[in-house]
Amino acid sequence: MAAPVGGQILSEVLPYLELNQDNEEEKEVIEEVEVPELRGTNVKEAKQILKEAELEIETNIEITNEMKEEELIIQEQTPKPGIKVKKNSKISVEI
Repeated sequence: MAAPVGGQILSEVLPYLELNQDNEEEKEVIEEVEVPELRGTNVKEAKQILKEAELEIETNIEITNEMKEEELIIQEQTPKPGIKVKKNSKISVEI
């Protein structure tokens, strides 16, 4: 007995829900970018590469004023090159 009533309610409500789901203004578009190769570059170069890709850098050491970014070479990175991540994600690097 409840099935016909439930079916009628759903048939009246679902069109409204589908309209809201298709509304472009309400959808959150998540843009992804491909992680570039950073291994072998220095920190200064890596920062520029990541800025252009709309990503951020996170280092395994704290870079002080005495350290020259041009002399700090990246040995490893996470995630690996070629992986797609959300824009503005942090790319972890080991120096």
